[in-house]
Amino acid sequence: MESMEADLEQRPLYRKQSHYKNLDEIFYIEKEQYRGQQYSQIYFARLHFMRILLYSLIPGWKPQIPVCNVLGLEEGKECILVGTLYKHMKLKPMILDEYSKERSSTPLVKAHNFMNSDDYLVLEDETGRVKLDGSVLLPSVHVTGVVVAIHGKATGADEDKYVVFVSGINAGSTSSNPLMFQLLVDHLAGHLGDEKEQRFGAEIVHVVIAGNSVELPRSSLNGQNLAPKDLSAISDPIKELDIMLTQIAAGVSMDIMPGSNDPANFSLPQQPLNKCLFRGVSSCEAFRSCTNPHFFELDNINFLGTSGQNIEDLDKYSSAKDKLEFMERTLRWRHIAPSSPNTLGCYPFSDRDPFLLESCPHVYFVGNQDRFETRFLKGSEGQIVRLICIPRFCETGIAVALNLRNLDCHALSFDIQFS
Repeated sequence: MESMEADLEQRPLYRKQSHYKNLDEIFYIEKEQYRGQQYSQIYFARLHFMRILLYSLIPGWKPQIPVCNVLGLEEGKECILVGTLYKHMKLKPMILDEYSKERSSTPLVKAHNFMNSDDYLVLEDETGRVKLDGSVLLPSVHVTGVVVAIHGKATGADEDKYVVFVSGINAGSTSSNPLMFQLLVDHLAGHLGDEKEQRFGAEIVHVVIAGNSVELPRSSLNGQNLAPKDLSAISDPIKELDIMLTQIAAGVSMDIMPGSNDPANFSLPQQPLNKCLFRGVSSCEAFRSCTNPHFFELDNINFLGTSGQNIEDLDKYSSAKDKLEFMERTLRWRHIAPSSPNTLGCYPFSDRDPFLLESCPHVYFVGNQDRFETRFLKGSEGQIVRLICIPRFCETGIAVALNLRNLDCHALSFDIQFS
């Protein structure tokens, strides 16, 4: 046993050899020359290389699905997109934040992870970008800069878009508060609030004013010659409204409907307010003076609404648990003003009844109500209708926002308090 150990100690040991080759050449920047180029070029090079690779794999993955770019997307049509992911992160540090930290004696935040539940992914190529929905690509897993090939279809509503309804502004009345309405105007223009509120303002694509925008003194409308003071009492509320509407129409399209208090014909259907009333906003292409009832389409969603006279008349001559029930009845009766011409004034049409419903709208709204109410109504054939009662703004300070993507609805509340 001892002799064997001696033999092992005397045997020489040789270190194993391997063939080594340095491949760091691609990481050297000695041959690079900076000419003020931006980082977009490295993203383009990355996308170009990965696109060639992914294109070669697509025939074995989804051979029957066409490949297109973001610009070529068609709503409802399946396709494959190849592009670079961008991760929108609410808490991602910005350069201005870093500067603030350097200028501050104490750090502003000490975050070890910048993820947030509101993060989402966007796919980008040379032609455009599109927001990604679904559960296949999770924002918590991916980061900006990853090149992917994805299979899906455009829904046509990849972004939130909002329609804002307001009624009962009643400029010139004792209950009207110009400052409160100015808050609404500034909010629609994106001039108020933090980044989240301003981003919401940018998502507003249309505004509907559902009647009773001004209140004129009845005593001045008796057909007699008016004194200068009486003329001012009529013109001043309209001028005030015109200034506010001009601010809104400068940034977003807008419809205005006449109401029972407005200078329009009394009976339904009320005709559009004369544009000569609005010398400022009438020159804006985004401004439209419309009828009451009002029927329009926005992003393939049909809207039908009134300034409230039809529902108020039903409330006088019948009963229901709330105003939404009256609205539901008019839809089931397929007539939005069934009490006309008996108790509700209307034009004596000779060959048609314009208040009959030939099709079911997606959104049915009524203005100048006591409070904000809303719910979904499901029809016998599977129709889904969003019912909305819009409160009088001068009394409640409430407007209503509707999301075109899913018809979700919520109130926008404004208030002015003086100490």
